[in-house]
Amino acid sequence: MRSQHIWKEKDAEGRKREVRATKFGGVWRLQAKHTDEEDWTYYDRPLLEDLLALKDVVFRKYQRRRASSEDVQSIDKLLQEYAGHE
Repeated sequence: MRSQHIWKEKDAEGRKREVRATKFGGVWRLQAKHTDEEDWTYYDRPLLEDLLALKDVVFRKYQRRRASSEDVQSIDKLLQEYAGHE
């Protein structure tokens, strides 16, 4: 089953950035773009800030029963893998 989460944020210069995280087949795929850009940037290795924001978004949805515990656990696993590469 597909799981998609979208959020928007502003960077230090005030530019809006939209991030989309999609889980399909047990694999998370993150993409982002600024409002003044036409093309999406697809990340093979997501930014740490995006992973932390995704964890926050999914955990809040999980508390409202709109996301599964498997999604929360899979993001925790991604964060552990990220820490292991550094």
